[in-house]
Amino acid sequence: MTTLAQAKTMGGVGSILVLLSFVPTVGFILGIAGLVMVLLAVKQISDAVNEREIFNNVLMAVILQIVGTAILTFAVIGGIFSMFLIPSGPFFDGFTDSSMMGEGAVFAFLGFFVVGLIAMWIVLIIAARFLRRGYERIAERTGTGMFGTVGRWYFYGALLLIVLVGFIIILIAEILQIVAFFSLPESPPTQPGPQQPTGVQPI
Repeated sequence: MTTLAQAKTMGGVGSILVLLSFVPTVGFILGIAGLVMVLLAVKQISDAVNEREIFNNVLMAVILQIVGTAILTFAVIGGIFSMFLIPSGPFFDGFTDSSMMGEGAVFAFLGFFVVGLIAMWIVLIIAARFLRRGYERIAERTGTGMFGTVGRWYFYGALLLIVLVGFIIILIAEILQIVAFFSLPESPPTQPGPQQPTGVQPI
């Protein structure tokens, strides 16, 4: 029988590294390494309980999170370029200070940023829905109910991300994720087999 011992350790350590992604300088590297370890741990759990859909849901969540971050990044870059493309005045007379940005440039930047922020928010909500679905299945198949709690907190955090309180909720979810992985059993619980109809003797 496939055990969950390696997934338990790898997922727990990976979750700690993800939590350390806020550390200056090396935080980004720690976060990436932790995310890879969590994905590998989920893959091992998925294989152990023989349900590939678990890994597919979590992988889709990670891909959408990357897409959402990329959307906001490109929106900010586009906004910065727009500030330099839009003239600061009605005409260029040869004496205008090119370092002064007009109101149109500022509004263009804000427009790009707001649109990118809303698009990222929507994508992250969809990602959190996939993550919740995958974690709830882990909770059901391994008997570790904490994963269901983590999935719900991630989803609620994504919903409230636009009002900033979502960051705190997601931070709590990341802490609970550490507890969830270290709470995994050493092996998947035995799933009950099909019951015989009453009064029918097996052949």
